[in-house]
Amino acid sequence: MTDFRPLAAFHAAIITVLALPASAQTAVSANDFPTEDRVRFVLLCMEANGHSPENLRRCSCKIDEIGALISFDDYVAGETVLRMQQVPGDRASMYRGAGMLSAAVDKLRSADAEAELVCF
Repeated sequence: MTDFRPLAAFHAAIITVLALPASAQTAVSANDFPTEDRVRFVLLCMEANGHSPENLRRCSCKIDEIGALISFDDYVAGETVLRMQQVPGDRASMYRGAGMLSAAVDKLRSADAEAELVCF
């Protein structure tokens, strides 16, 4: 028989974080990321690092740190370039090696590395 207690604890931790009143949350910066994008980042991060309350905290910390370091527009630009570089064929070739686009990726990677040091 499968033990669902760890999964239930994980879901309870997510509900607890999402249910915090606005006064208990950190101050909103001018570069605040939309909630949907923060949740998507945390879920993908946890998929890569494990589904535990500790990784929920770490992954949430990481996107908060990234959001404090770069604007949401810079985040989207870097993520878009990285995704497009993975597309095979000529259609995405302009995303591979373009200097201006590399700057967007460098900015994102720098913020990601700094956030990794702080949170993990």
